[in-house]
Amino acid sequence: MKPSEKDEDATKQAHELELTDTNFDTEASKGVVLIDFWAPWCGPCLSQGPIIEKVAVAMSGKAKVGKCNVDEAPRLAERFGIRSIPSLIILKDNQEVERFVGVQPETGLISAIKKHL
Repeated sequence: MKPSEKDEDATKQAHELELTDTNFDTEASKGVVLIDFWAPWCGPCLSQGPIIEKVAVAMSGKAKVGKCNVDEAPRLAERFGIRSIPSLIILKDNQEVERFVGVQPETGLISAIKKHL
């Protein structure tokens, strides 16, 4: 791994949460949280990934941004009625306030998050 790749990984890990069936209630119970429901075999999800990373950096300290692999956390996907991926949900104090399906632009996601801060 090149030094710049290590820096990118460190930035990603510092800002983006990996949400699972186990940690979801703790990580997403308070404040504003954007969740990207995705899977590694989903082409559009892979396109959404770098956008989510940028949103996580931009919203650091204001809102949480997390990813939920639907293959690894099927109960979470079922809990939120995820039928298509990528699906992005904004929660405020553990209540859904907005939902998007399909690849979304960075500016649109940041604006949507800011509405709920």
